Amino acid sequence: MSSSTSPSDAPADRDPQAPPPAPPARLPAIVHGLWYRQLHRYPANGPRILYLAIVVVASVILYYELYIQYAVSTLLMHEYGMTFMYATMISVVGNAVGAFASLLAGLADRWGRANLVVYGLLLTGVLVLFALPNAQSKGWFMFYMALVNVVEGMALVATPALIRDFSPQVGRAGAMGFWTLGPIIGSLVVTTVSSNTLDSSSWQTEFRYAGVTGLVVFVVALFGLRELSPALRDQLMVSLRDKALIEARARGLDVEAAQKNHWRQMMRLDILAPALGISLHLMFYYTVVGNLVVYYSTVYGYSEQRTNALANWYWGANAIALVVVGVASDLTRVRKPFMIAGGVGTVVFTYLFALTTDHPDTGYYTFAWLLVGIGASSGMAWAPWMAGYTETVEKHNPAATATGLAVWGWIVRIVVSVSAVFTPVIVTSATPLVNHGEEVVAAQADAGAALELVRKDPELFIRMSEYPNRAAIPIELQVKALQLAGGDLAKLNLVEQKQRSLAVLIDHGEEVRKAKDRTSDEWMRWWWLTLACQALFVPSVLVMAGRWSPRRAREDEAAHTRRVEEELAALAADGAPGVARRRA
Repeated sequence: MSSSTSPSDAPADRDPQAPPPAPPARLPAIVHGLWYRQLHRYPANGPRILYLAIVVVASVILYYELYIQYAVSTLLMHEYGMTFMYATMISVVGNAVGAFASLLAGLADRWGRANLVVYGLLLTGVLVLFALPNAQSKGWFMFYMALVNVVEGMALVATPALIRDFSPQVGRAGAMGFWTLGPIIGSLVVTTVSSNTLDSSSWQTEFRYAGVTGLVVFVVALFGLRELSPALRDQLMVSLRDKALIEARARGLDVEAAQKNHWRQMMRLDILAPALGISLHLMFYYTVVGNLVVYYSTVYGYSEQRTNALANWYWGANAIALVVVGVASDLTRVRKPFMIAGGVGTVVFTYLFALTTDHPDTGYYTFAWLLVGIGASSGMAWAPWMAGYTETVEKHNPAATATGLAVWGWIVRIVVSVSAVFTPVIVTSATPLVNHGEEVVAAQADAGAALELVRKDPELFIRMSEYPNRAAIPIELQVKALQLAGGDLAKLNLVEQKQRSLAVLIDHGEEVRKAKDRTSDEWMRWWWLTLACQALFVPSVLVMAGRWSPRRAREDEAAHTRRVEEELAALAADGAPGVARRRA
C-alpha cells in the first residue's frame, strides 16, 4: 500500500481543500483539453460509469481491429501466396513487438493511461482502414500488423489500469468482467460480421469495416475519456465509501515517492506465477483466435463463414460467463474458488474437445456445445483472475498498477509468440492443405478420369506434355499412350484437355493426400499440449492475494470500513472541514 501524509502537511499558502493546480495551458483551451485529461476529484457515479463504458468499448474495437486478420486468414494466404508458417510469423512478430510495447506502457503509472488509449485508437483506425487493405506485399502486411500490435500491447496495460482506477475492489470483478469482454466481444464482432458479409465482400472490405468503426470510437474517446490524477489513482480504494478519504490523502501524498522502484516491487512470485499461469490457461483462446478457421477447414472441410459462425458459440458463452461470474465474485467477495472451478472446467471440456479430432463425423452442434463449455469455464476463471491480480499488485503498491499489468502483458505476449511458433512445427499439414487443398479437390473433380490413365505411366505423359502440340510428339510415344488407353482415342483427348488440372494433381496431389492423412494426429497433439498448459494455471492461483471464504472476506471488508471511519474522524478532528462536511 502506498504511503500517505496528513493534509496538515500541505503548503500553508494553499487551500487544503483545493485540488492540485493543473499545468499551465500554453495551447488553446480546446486543444489543451484534448491532451490534459486528469481529474483531481473522484468522479460521481454517472461520469465514472461513462468512463468505464468508453474504456470497454475502446477495448472491444482495438481487438476487433487486431483479430479481423484471423477471420480471413485463408484468403490472405491465397492473396499473398503465404505459407502457413509465414502467416503464423505475422502473429509471432506482432506479439513479440506487442510484448515490449506492453513493458513501455508500464510507464503509464507516470505518464497516465487515457492518451495511450485515445491516440492508439486513431493510429489503429488509420492503419486498418487505409494501410492494411492496400498492403503491396506480404512483407508490408506483416509490418502494418506489427504496428497494430504495438498499440494493442500498450492498450492491454492502459485499459485495465483505467478499469482498476475507476472501480474499487468491491465491484472490481464485475468491472474487469466487462473489460475482458474487449477481446471476447471483439472476437464475436469479427466472427459475426465476417460470417454475414464475407460471401458478398472481399477481405479488404472486412478490414475497412473495422477501421471505420475504430475511428468512430476514437472520436468518442477523444472528447469523453478522462483519468484520475496520480495522487488519486496511486491509493488503495476498497469501496466507494473510501472516496472522501482518498481525496483527503491525495493532498498530502508524495506521488514521486510512491512511483519509485515499481519494477523491483513486481518481481515477486505472487505476481509472476499468476501472470504466467493465466497466459498458459488462455492457450485454447489463442488457437480459437488464430487458427480455428485453419483447423476446421483442413480437418472438417468447413468454410470460413461456417467456422466463424461456430466460433460465435464459444465467444457468446465466454462473454456471458465473464460478466455473470464477475458479479458473483463481487457479491461473495472471493476470487479464488471461481478461478479454480473455471480452470478445472476448462481442462475437462478441452479434453472432450480433443477426443473429437479422431472422429470426422462429429456434428456441428456437438462442437458448439463443447465450445460453450470451454468458453464458459474460461470466463469463470478469467474475470475473477483480473480482479485478483490487480488486488495482488495493490497489496505491494497501488501506485504500481500499470507496471504490474505491464509484466502480465509482456508474459502473455511472449507465450502467444512461442505458441504461434510451435503451431506450424507441430501441425505441419496445415500449409499444403490451406495452400493447395481446395485446388487439388477441384482438379480431382475436373480431371479424375484423365488422372486414372496418367497414373499408369506418369513419366510418359510428362514427356508428352513438354511438346507444344500433339503433332510434335514422337510417334512412338503416341503409340505407347494409345496402348495404355486401350486404343480409346477419346481418353487421350481427355488427357490433353485437362492438362492444367492434371498439372495441379501431379505437383500437389500426393503432398495434399499425405497431409490429409496426418492432420488429425497433428492437431490431436496440439490439443494435448493446450490441455497441459491449462492444467498449470490451477496451482498458480494458490499464491495470489485474497480469501477463500466469503465470511472471512466480509470480515476483512468490515474491518477496513472501521479503519476508514476512524481515519476520517481523525482528519476531521485535525481541522479538515471538507472531510467533515462529506461525512455529515
